[in-house]
Amino acid sequence: MDTYFSFMDLGGGTPLVLVFILTCLIFIMVWKSTCQRSNLPPGPIPLPFLGNVLQLDTKNLVKSIMKLSEKYGNVFMIHVGSRPMLVLCGYEAVKEALVDQADDFSGRGYFPIFNMLTKGYGVVVSNGERWKQLRRFSLMTLRNFGMGKRSLEERIQEEAQFLVEELRKTKEGAFDPTFFFSKAVANVICSMVFGNRFDYEDKKFLTLLQLLNESTRFASSSWGEIFNRFPSIILPLPGPHKKFLKNVKDSRIFVKEQVKEHQITLDPSNPRDFIDCFLIKMQQETQNPASEFNMKNLVGTALNLFGAGTETVSITLRSGLMIFLKNPEVEEKVHQEIDSVIGQNRPPCMEDRSKMPYSEAVIHEIQRFIDIIPLNVLHSVTRDTSFRGYTIPKDTDVIPVLSSVLHDQKKFGSPECFDPQRFLDDTGCFKKHDAFMPFSAGKRICLGEGVARMELFLFFTTILQHFTLKADGNPDNINLTPEMSGFGNVPRRYQLHLIPRFG
Repeated sequence: MDTYFSFMDLGGGTPLVLVFILTCLIFIMVWKSTCQRSNLPPGPIPLPFLGNVLQLDTKNLVKSIMKLSEKYGNVFMIHVGSRPMLVLCGYEAVKEALVDQADDFSGRGYFPIFNMLTKGYGVVVSNGERWKQLRRFSLMTLRNFGMGKRSLEERIQEEAQFLVEELRKTKEGAFDPTFFFSKAVANVICSMVFGNRFDYEDKKFLTLLQLLNESTRFASSSWGEIFNRFPSIILPLPGPHKKFLKNVKDSRIFVKEQVKEHQITLDPSNPRDFIDCFLIKMQQETQNPASEFNMKNLVGTALNLFGAGTETVSITLRSGLMIFLKNPEVEEKVHQEIDSVIGQNRPPCMEDRSKMPYSEAVIHEIQRFIDIIPLNVLHSVTRDTSFRGYTIPKDTDVIPVLSSVLHDQKKFGSPECFDPQRFLDDTGCFKKHDAFMPFSAGKRICLGEGVARMELFLFFTTILQHFTLKADGNPDNINLTPEMSGFGNVPRRYQLHLIPRFG
């Protein structure tokens, strides 16, 4: 039996401790008997009420989960409080579940922070018919905006030029790139969801980005992890979650205001953005009692698209520049490829990507290396499921550990090293990698994957077309390990200088 406590200096509390020990022993015997009858995967013995939380480090969940996998294998069970969770580690196990048994593992697990953000509505946290309707509609609408009168590529190219002009204002001085990237990436999403971009000094816009940044940091903090495990207990207590809940409320108010403005100016014959398309769909389905197109799902999905689409890409961009600072030889090779393929007289476009294998390999390796959502977003099984000889009960939460895929030793030799060559063949051509899953896989794969890939290529190449990066201090002192590692890997804040390459 795993040891959880040291019972020293008990004094008058001895009877209480004995009762607790007896309770634990009875619980363990019942738990073992239940596991044997139910044919569940192995796992550490949980304590009553607490489960296995004392074996999970809130400051580095991935590390503690991978340590458990060394003992119990790539498929095992843990308990977070009283909730059982199936953990999948390594490419083979994750691929087998999310791809080979996609229908069985297509549910969304219960994630209190997300549920509080959208009240259980929206495409990310929903399940069943609601999820199917919202995902199908969202994919179709995003695809149509990519091919509309003003293509998605044009929107990103325009925003990349706004970003370059903003970066020029730093005049080679040291600066923190965090909100520069948040502004640019958020504006791409805003143009698609809300129909317009915001000026970089717009106070409402800056407030929204601050709310989003604070919420992301909270979700990846130790307190955020504790809140996720015991929401009903933590909720009434004082703590950082109070600020998070206020941020959530303010974010919802912002989106609701946008929706009200759209309702006033809506022209069903000429939809301007995602909100317009959703409002039109709501009108079309007023007589359908099974329709999921309502105001709550509109607000929830708009928040999903804005939140997920902004932070993931902006974090990848600022992590990428930090990696360039640490590896200047990589930056130099990207510069050479940009000069050769694009030159200095026109902006990068998506047609350039196929002619720039090294840059493409670098972007892929940045995504693999930074491992932005290490534990994935929780899945759940949609029915009683047989998996690798075990029986997984319906609605069991599933943690498909993406970090274990992106750092799978069998798939990526020396995964702790940054090496773009792993995405290039012997002739220097770009090669795909089946274990490259930063967007997850299967039916719950990130619906904004196409948008994110386009943004990363166009923003990275546009920045490096115009600037050379310079570290603010000794590049050897740059620390690439995350500042926080919980739901997301949050990079450390840093400063850099941008030196104009021409003009």
